[in-house]
Amino acid sequence: MDWKYRWKNGYRPSRDEAAKNPHLLDESQFENEQDRKLAEETTRKRLGVPASTLDEDKSILPHAASPNDKV
Repeated sequence: MDWKYRWKNGYRPSRDEAAKNPHLLDESQFENEQDRKLAEETTRKRLGVPASTLDEDKSILPHAASPNDKV
């Protein structure tokens, strides 16, 4: 299968780089945001990188109560 998209930095990123970067493909090649998102998801699947989730920027650890708060 031939790859039809241009990489953002001009080269195929490693899996570690792909996991850290939110955008892997050059954004100028897409006409709208929906096409770009679909291509990004396909690219992540092809590289074996987990897809991003809606809550990925939220902490999974519990937060301690402020010392001034009464429990």
